[in-house]
Amino acid sequence: MKKIEIYTDGSCLENPGFGGWAYILCYKKHQKEGFGAKADTTNNQMELQAIIEALKALKEPCEIALFTDSNLMVRSINEWLEGWVKKDFKGKKNVMLWKEYLTLAKDHKIKAFWIKAHNGHELNERCDHLAKTAALTLKEETKNCN
Repeated sequence: MKKIEIYTDGSCLENPGFGGWAYILCYKKHQKEGFGAKADTTNNQMELQAIIEALKALKEPCEIALFTDSNLMVRSINEWLEGWVKKDFKGKKNVMLWKEYLTLAKDHKIKAFWIKAHNGHELNERCDHLAKTAALTLKEETKNCN
């Protein structure tokens, strides 16, 4: 199994509001970036969407070290998700996104790690920039269409 690192971030201009997501996949000396945006979303949805989109970009099962500045995502993936599944997500938010995550994650070995936001970590800062730029671009495009 290839060992890769994934860095992700989600951003929301208001909560809810225009949001953006971004990821960076790292394998050996190679990097791949992805980003996108959505209107009427939340920061947590964009954080999870970034992870989902990164997993979609993988072509084979991998051992993944996932780095995010969202403690909620780290704890959800590492600690809580198994229990949510046993209780059929009763009372949980973003169930469809979590189910999509589970479908995409099933062939991988994933361990999530928290990194401090806005602390100078190059790849976290890059994801933050890509996610915010995507959200701002969508907001501007929407404003110009009205």
